[in-house]
Amino acid sequence: MDLYDKIEFSPKICNGKPVIKGTRIPVSVILDHIAEGESWQSILEGYPELTSEDIHAALRYAKVLLDNIELEAINV
Repeated sequence: MDLYDKIEFSPKICNGKPVIKGTRIPVSVILDHIAEGESWQSILEGYPELTSEDIHAALRYAKVLLDNIELEAINV
């Protein structure tokens, strides 16, 4: 699956944030739900226009971003 089959960017949609293609659902919203421990099934029920492939694409998109940036350690 090519990420660009599922993820799109447009300044006219959500101020250019990456969204699931054909929706106004930002990738970050999906990642927030997952980070809060919500199940994929629950996310799909809450956003019936999404598919499991869309959630998978959101996770792959986040991985690609992390693989291509350098993060500095944060001392907490």
